[in-house]
Amino acid sequence: MKIQETNLKGCYLIDLDKKEDERGFLERMFCQKNFQSLLKEKSIRQVNRTYTKKEGIVRGLHFQNIPFAEIKIVSCIKGKIWDVAVDLRKGSPTFLQYISVILSEDNFQCFFIPEGFAHGFQTITSNCEILYFHTNDYNVKAEGAVNSLDPRLSIKWPKIITERSKRDCSHPMLDKNFEGIEI
Repeated sequence: MKIQETNLKGCYLIDLDKKEDERGFLERMFCQKNFQSLLKEKSIRQVNRTYTKKEGIVRGLHFQNIPFAEIKIVSCIKGKIWDVAVDLRKGSPTFLQYISVILSEDNFQCFFIPEGFAHGFQTITSNCEILYFHTNDYNVKAEGAVNSLDPRLSIKWPKIITERSKRDCSHPMLDKNFEGIEI
């Protein structure tokens, strides 16, 4: 497993170790020992899977507030996505900046997103399946979100957006006085 820090402190792109032979392959997606230096005292508490049918769909941007803030480790196990993490950490030198990575069934990579970041993605192909590892249980009362079209973020989605859920469309734009979330 190769771990590379990105230009946003705390976000990592992880190349997974794939063992392949004539039968197919084995890919270790998570091992507490390998991730311990990034997770510190945290551990994985929840694993979720999403399926998105069509190309061009945007999901997000979602996060959890304290005390349910979470680290996410995201992997695309079918199809191809443009994955985005936005720094919402109060006082961060990269506040409101975003990083994007391509995750696909072919590149065997994961995206490690720390607490204090909003997360979303756009499908580059149809029929995408995403696997998420979370360090906290989902809590509806701690849920936070930012509108994926917020002009303050200036996210340049790679494709024409074909669809967003009603819920994602209703997420607020950032207030001009928004100073970030406490972590």
